[in-house]
Amino acid sequence: MSTKKNIRIPCTLCAGKEHSLFKDLPKEDLETLSLHKTCIRYKKGQTLFYEGTRPMGLFCINSGKVKVYKISSEGKEQILKLSKPGDFLGYRALISEEFYNSSATVIQEGAMCYIPKADFLEILQKNPAFFRKMAKRVAHELGLMEQKLVTIAQKSVRERLAATLIMLKETYGMEGEDESNLIDIALSREDLANIIGTATETVIRLLSDFKTQKLISLQGKKIKVLNPQGLVREADFYGR
Repeated sequence: MSTKKNIRIPCTLCAGKEHSLFKDLPKEDLETLSLHKTCIRYKKGQTLFYEGTRPMGLFCINSGKVKVYKISSEGKEQILKLSKPGDFLGYRALISEEFYNSSATVIQEGAMCYIPKADFLEILQKNPAFFRKMAKRVAHELGLMEQKLVTIAQKSVRERLAATLIMLKETYGMEGEDESNLIDIALSREDLANIIGTATETVIRLLSDFKTQKLISLQGKKIKVLNPQGLVREADFYGR
């Protein structure tokens, strides 16, 4: 039985809009998107799209979190990025008229809005400023991918894990002085391993090491960064 549930979320009232490329769209364009889009609540573990399939629209995250990943020829998962409210998914393949080059699965229950291809492209064509923003986002994503490839090639697994924890803290740290270092995303140890490209057992051992060094504390699946500068040193961002 499907656990998907249709809901109604006007773009003008979307909580994720402030962090989205749709933020500065004219009200009439947001209303047009609201009329044609479909909003669905997804449970953890449900997949939005699969690598090798053809995109027919754009996903925009209203709430929840999504992992974007590829499966290697050996069947191993490599997580490319973690997406949060306000993020678009599948826009590169949609604009380039190619198949998806990755898959996307929900890791924290939430609402996903699906905008049909024709409506998205119409908005893109009639708004030059929005088109430029999309072009910059594509270029930025390619730059991040190049940086990640260099990091994997040049850094040790320990350095990659430290760098990933810093990135997660900056992206998913909770609001408030006491909780600002708590990474508000429940990633499995396997997911962490798939982000940095190593074995789950290695991640478990390194997290234990970081905990012993009082760099982090573990709260179930969530991680709290106790010593950000210590992690920066472990990540070797500035060289030794």
